[in-house]
Amino acid sequence: MAAGASHLSTLVNAALLVVLAGFLIFIGKPVLLPILAAVIAVYVLLSASDALGRLPVIGRLPTSLRRFIVLLGFAVAVILLTGVVVGTVGQILREAPTYQTNIERLVARAADMAGLDERPDWKTIRDATLGRLSVQGLVNDVLLNVTNIGASVFLVIVYAAFLLSERAGFAAKLSAALPDHESAARAETMIGNINRRIGDYLAIKTLVNVILGAISFVILWALGIDYPLFWALVIGLLNYIPYIGSLVAVAFPVGMSALQFGNLEWTLLVAVLLTAAQIAVGNILDPRLVGRRVNLSPFVVLVSLAIWSALWGLPGALLAVPLTSMLTIVLSAFDTTRGIAVLMADRVAVDGAMYTLPKRTPSDDA
Repeated sequence: MAAGASHLSTLVNAALLVVLAGFLIFIGKPVLLPILAAVIAVYVLLSASDALGRLPVIGRLPTSLRRFIVLLGFAVAVILLTGVVVGTVGQILREAPTYQTNIERLVARAADMAGLDERPDWKTIRDATLGRLSVQGLVNDVLLNVTNIGASVFLVIVYAAFLLSERAGFAAKLSAALPDHESAARAETMIGNINRRIGDYLAIKTLVNVILGAISFVILWALGIDYPLFWALVIGLLNYIPYIGSLVAVAFPVGMSALQFGNLEWTLLVAVLLTAAQIAVGNILDPRLVGRRVNLSPFVVLVSLAIWSALWGLPGALLAVPLTSMLTIVLSAFDTTRGIAVLMADRVAVDGAMYTLPKRTPSDDA
């Protein structure tokens, strides 16, 4: 009886701890999000620095100098891409009225295909949709979001710079902070597993997304879609979100083509080509390069997407997989929580190559 009460008390305390942690994560988004984004960016930067170290000439440079070059390139790329996003959003808002005729043409063709005798005119559509919105309020919201994005980008760059500069002495600090050698060794092994798994996943996933973005840019540019660089950036960024990200990414430029041309056949062609690119990358490059490096169950991935999206919106969806993978590595480092990590894994083979259960530390491929 006492044992059952003890287990029940443990479950209740764990549930309360999870709820409290979720609440703190939700209200702490302005502070935590740039920090976690900087941590994730550092993994990619370190992988890029290691890649530069394998080059003939640049590889002879000191490690600190290579990391500075990578950080400088990251800062320039992020600032330029942010400028592209801000400029494109402004152009879309300014040119929105020019899509009126194309919308009317699409409505007319859809009415003909559906066999409707009375077609809704633009005034009816506008009154039912855009007429219910405040244009000035929409512009103000967009400008506010752009300002917030700019501030977050600046913080991410600053945090990433300090994390890179302090990374070399982190192991010594960890050994000095923990009370005994066993705890320090366990923490060092856990951090090493996180670094290897998340670093490899993010670096290769970023490469795959850059390739997908480049292919999408060529398709959009060849078909004459407005703002091809912006839409290619959106496609590459949303492809970090498993399963649903690629579908949502294609919907935006397809909708843009419908507004721009007002032609169903041309819009269908854009959808087919972009979907073909997604399928080719998702079925050829992604499995071979990315594979199952994070070893998360598809159901766990979907649940993590739902949770992190509810907490942090789109940024949470982008960070869901690496953050959940970090959590599984931490859980697998302790005997009392290792079973939870096993349940969250996609592949499990005790004493096998896919997932092992040692006495103290998880395997590198956990």
